[in-house]
Amino acid sequence: MTEVFEYALVRVMPRVERGERINVGVILYCQRAGFLAARTQLDPDRLHALDRTADVDAVLGALRSFEVTTAGDVVCGPASGMRPGERFRWLTAPRSTVIQTGAVHSGLTADPGAELERLMDVLVR
Repeated sequence: MTEVFEYALVRVMPRVERGERINVGVILYCQRAGFLAARTQLDPDRLHALDRTADVDAVLGALRSFEVTTAGDVVCGPASGMRPGERFRWLTAPRSTVIQTGAVHSGLTADPGAELERLMDVLVR
């Protein structure tokens, strides 16, 4: 059965004041399927092209937190008690930090997990 899903890009903006960013992941939420997940992939060379002093390990740690939070893992703190839709909205809320999300978009899919991988291939990799 085809279901509506929502997704947002995860972006790294190492120097917020410059506004330059690279796509490093996707968060996908499908309420009817009970699906919320994030996939991330950082290319250190692309990151260093924007800021040669960027801390790759710190960025990787922050990206891992997106994946842990979507999974609702207890280590993500108070967000673990949120419903999946609440976690999605919290993660996609606008922020002025090195890790940001883009606008939320929607689509239709019969397989949210496969759609997440497809979006990673098209928008990130």
